[in-house]
Amino acid sequence: MKYFLGLLLVFGMLSCDGNKEVQLPKADKTIVADVQEHSPIYIFFKVEGKDTIAKVNRKNSISSTNWIFNIDKRLPLHLVVPELIKLQAKKDGSMHKNEASKNYFSYANEVKKTMAFMPFTMVKFLMKKPKTGAVVYFAKNNKILVDDVAVQKDSLENYLDKLPLAKYHDINFCFDKNSTFDSYIKNQMIIRSMEIEFAKPENFIF
Repeated sequence: MKYFLGLLLVFGMLSCDGNKEVQLPKADKTIVADVQEHSPIYIFFKVEGKDTIAKVNRKNSISSTNWIFNIDKRLPLHLVVPELIKLQAKKDGSMHKNEASKNYFSYANEVKKTMAFMPFTMVKFLMKKPKTGAVVYFAKNNKILVDDVAVQKDSLENYLDKLPLAKYHDINFCFDKNSTFDSYIKNQMIIRSMEIEFAKPENFIF
Protein backbone atom coordinates (compact mmCIF):
# COMPACT_ATOMS: atom_id res chain seq x y z
CA MET A 1 0.00 0.00 0.00
CA LYS A 2 1.42 3.40 -0.95
CA TYR A 3 0.77 6.04 1.73
CA PHE A 4 2.82 8.93 0.34
CA LEU A 5 4.11 9.65 -3.17
CA GLY A 6 7.87 9.36 -3.25
CA LEU A 7 8.03 8.14 0.35
CA LEU A 8 10.36 5.38 1.50
CA LEU A 9 9.20 3.46 4.56
CA VAL A 10 11.79 1.58 6.59
CA PHE A 11 10.18 0.06 9.68
CA GLY A 12 9.93 2.79 12.26
CA MET A 13 11.39 5.47 9.98
CA LEU A 14 10.21 7.73 7.17
CA SER A 15 12.58 9.19 4.59
CA CYS A 16 11.75 12.25 2.53
CA ASP A 17 13.29 15.43 1.14
CA GLY A 18 16.60 13.84 0.26
CA ASN A 19 18.45 12.70 3.36
CA LYS A 20 16.01 13.94 5.98
CA GLU A 21 14.45 11.25 8.14
CA VAL A 22 11.74 11.04 10.76
CA GLN A 23 12.01 8.30 13.38
CA LEU A 24 8.41 7.31 14.08
CA PRO A 25 6.97 6.56 17.53
CA LYS A 26 6.13 2.90 18.11
CA ALA A 27 3.11 1.22 19.69
CA ASP A 28 1.66 -2.29 19.77
CA LYS A 29 -1.84 -1.50 18.47
CA THR A 30 -3.33 0.06 15.35
CA ILE A 31 -6.08 2.64 15.83
CA VAL A 32 -6.53 3.53 12.15
CA ALA A 33 -4.90 1.42 9.44
CA ASP A 34 -5.39 3.64 6.39
CA VAL A 35 -6.13 7.29 5.61
CA GLN A 36 -7.34 8.42 2.20
CA GLU A 37 -7.13 11.90 0.65
CA HIS A 38 -4.27 13.12 2.82
CA SER A 39 -1.38 15.55 2.93
CA PRO A 40 1.86 14.86 4.83
CA ILE A 41 3.25 17.19 7.49
CA TYR A 42 6.78 16.50 8.74
CA ILE A 43 8.36 17.66 11.99
CA PHE A 44 12.04 16.73 11.95
CA PHE A 45 14.50 16.33 14.82
CA LYS A 46 17.40 18.70 14.21
CA VAL A 47 20.42 19.62 16.31
CA GLU A 48 22.13 22.99 15.90
CA GLY A 49 25.08 23.34 18.24
CA LYS A 50 23.77 22.39 21.67
CA ASP A 51 20.14 23.09 20.76
CA THR A 52 17.47 20.65 19.62
CA ILE A 53 15.08 22.10 17.05
CA ALA A 54 11.72 20.94 15.67
CA LYS A 55 11.92 21.61 11.93
CA VAL A 56 8.54 21.74 10.19
CA ASN A 57 7.91 20.90 6.54
CA ARG A 58 4.34 21.44 5.37
CA LYS A 59 5.02 22.47 1.77
CA ASN A 60 2.80 19.69 0.38
CA SER A 61 -0.14 20.31 2.71
CA ILE A 62 -3.59 20.98 1.25
CA SER A 63 -6.16 22.37 3.70
CA SER A 64 -9.08 20.47 2.19
CA THR A 65 -7.46 17.06 2.83
CA ASN A 66 -6.78 14.97 5.91
CA TRP A 67 -3.42 15.89 7.42
CA ILE A 68 -0.99 13.21 8.58
CA PHE A 69 1.61 14.49 11.04
CA ASN A 70 4.88 12.56 10.84
CA ILE A 71 6.73 13.66 13.98
CA ASP A 72 10.15 12.45 15.11
CA LYS A 73 9.76 10.42 18.28
CA ARG A 74 12.87 11.97 19.90
CA LEU A 75 11.46 15.49 20.01
CA PRO A 76 10.34 16.81 23.42
CA LEU A 77 6.74 17.95 23.75
CA HIS A 78 7.72 21.54 24.56
CA LEU A 79 9.07 21.79 20.99
CA VAL A 80 6.35 19.78 19.24
CA VAL A 81 3.21 21.22 20.80
CA PRO A 82 3.71 24.90 19.82
CA GLU A 83 4.10 23.75 16.22
CA LEU A 84 0.95 21.63 16.47
CA ILE A 85 -0.99 24.60 17.83
CA LYS A 86 0.15 26.80 14.92
CA LEU A 87 -0.59 24.15 12.30
CA GLN A 88 -4.05 23.38 13.71
CA ALA A 89 -4.87 27.10 13.67
CA LYS A 90 -3.58 27.49 10.12
CA LYS A 91 -5.77 24.65 8.84
CA ASP A 92 -8.84 25.77 10.82
CA GLY A 93 -8.44 29.31 9.50
CA SER A 94 -8.11 28.34 5.85
CA MET A 95 -10.93 29.29 3.51
CA HIS A 96 -10.33 25.98 1.73
CA LYS A 97 -10.76 23.81 4.80
CA ASN A 98 -13.02 20.77 4.43
CA GLU A 99 -15.03 20.37 7.65
CA ALA A 100 -14.95 16.60 7.17
CA SER A 101 -11.15 16.45 7.04
CA LYS A 102 -9.22 15.18 10.05
CA ASN A 103 -5.75 15.27 11.57
CA TYR A 104 -3.74 12.14 12.37
CA PHE A 105 -0.41 11.26 13.97
CA SER A 106 1.54 8.54 12.20
CA TYR A 107 3.34 5.83 14.14
CA ALA A 108 4.71 2.33 13.62
CA ASN A 109 2.89 -0.76 14.83
CA GLU A 110 5.86 -2.71 16.19
CA VAL A 111 3.88 -5.96 16.27
CA LYS A 112 2.52 -5.94 12.73
CA LYS A 113 5.49 -4.00 11.33
CA THR A 114 3.15 -1.57 9.57
CA MET A 115 2.32 2.11 9.69
CA ALA A 116 -0.68 3.18 11.72
CA PHE A 117 -2.51 6.42 12.47
CA MET A 118 -3.98 8.11 15.54
CA PRO A 119 -6.73 10.74 15.05
CA PHE A 120 -6.42 13.92 17.09
CA THR A 121 -8.64 16.41 15.25
CA MET A 122 -10.63 17.39 18.35
CA VAL A 123 -7.65 17.56 20.71
CA LYS A 124 -6.78 21.06 21.91
CA PHE A 125 -3.23 21.51 23.22
CA LEU A 126 -2.67 23.92 26.11
CA MET A 127 0.76 24.85 27.46
CA LYS A 128 -0.41 25.29 31.06
CA LYS A 129 -1.87 23.49 34.05
CA PRO A 130 -5.62 22.90 34.33
CA LYS A 131 -7.33 24.97 37.02
CA THR A 132 -10.18 22.61 37.87
CA GLY A 133 -10.97 18.90 37.90
CA ALA A 134 -8.91 15.76 38.38
CA VAL A 135 -5.39 15.84 36.95
CA VAL A 136 -3.98 12.68 35.36
CA TYR A 137 -0.31 13.53 34.89
CA PHE A 138 2.04 11.44 32.75
CA ALA A 139 5.50 12.25 34.10
CA LYS A 140 8.78 12.02 32.21
CA ASN A 141 9.92 9.08 34.37
CA ASN A 142 6.97 6.95 33.10
CA LYS A 143 5.06 7.43 36.35
CA ILE A 144 1.36 8.25 36.30
CA LEU A 145 0.02 10.58 38.98
CA VAL A 146 -3.65 11.28 39.67
CA ASP A 147 -3.87 14.44 41.77
CA ASP A 148 -0.26 13.76 42.89
CA VAL A 149 -1.01 10.14 43.86
CA ALA A 150 1.04 7.50 42.00
CA VAL A 151 -1.15 5.00 40.14
CA GLN A 152 -0.07 1.92 38.19
CA LYS A 153 -0.91 1.86 34.48
CA ASP A 154 -3.00 -1.31 34.80
CA SER A 155 -5.01 0.21 37.66
CA LEU A 156 -5.62 3.66 36.15
CA GLU A 157 -9.11 3.10 34.72
CA ASN A 158 -10.38 1.49 37.91
CA TYR A 159 -8.85 4.31 39.99
CA LEU A 160 -10.55 6.98 37.86
CA ASP A 161 -13.88 5.15 38.10
CA LYS A 162 -13.72 5.57 41.88
CA LEU A 163 -13.07 9.30 41.89
CA PRO A 164 -15.64 11.55 43.59
CA LEU A 165 -18.40 12.39 41.13
CA ALA A 166 -17.45 16.07 40.86
CA LYS A 167 -13.92 15.19 39.77
CA TYR A 168 -14.94 12.24 37.60
CA HIS A 169 -17.02 14.66 35.53
CA ASP A 170 -13.92 16.79 34.90
CA ILE A 171 -10.85 14.68 34.06
CA ASN A 172 -7.79 16.41 32.57
CA PHE A 173 -4.95 14.55 30.86
CA CYS A 174 -1.59 16.27 31.36
CA PHE A 175 1.93 15.58 30.12
CA ASP A 176 5.45 16.54 31.14
CA LYS A 177 6.71 19.13 28.64
CA ASN A 178 10.14 17.48 28.61
CA SER A 179 8.87 13.98 27.77
CA THR A 180 9.34 12.75 24.21
CA PHE A 181 6.74 12.53 21.50
CA ASP A 182 7.27 8.75 21.55
CA SER A 183 6.17 8.59 25.19
CA TYR A 184 3.20 10.84 24.38
CA ILE A 185 1.93 8.37 21.77
CA LYS A 186 2.39 5.46 24.18
CA ASN A 187 0.51 7.33 26.91
CA GLN A 188 -2.26 8.19 24.46
CA MET A 189 -2.62 4.46 23.83
CA ILE A 190 -3.23 4.00 27.56
CA ILE A 191 -5.83 6.78 27.60
CA ARG A 192 -7.64 5.53 24.51
CA SER A 193 -7.83 1.98 25.85
CA MET A 194 -10.01 3.19 28.72
CA GLU A 195 -13.72 3.97 28.73
CA ILE A 196 -13.68 7.37 30.40
CA GLU A 197 -16.93 9.14 29.56
CA PHE A 198 -16.06 12.57 30.93
CA ALA A 199 -12.45 12.99 29.84
CA LYS A 200 -11.79 16.42 28.33
CA PRO A 201 -10.55 16.77 24.73
CA GLU A 202 -7.77 19.11 25.92
CA ASN A 203 -4.20 17.97 26.51
CA PHE A 204 -2.29 20.09 29.03
CA ILE A 205 1.48 20.26 28.62
CA PHE A 206 3.58 21.61 31.51
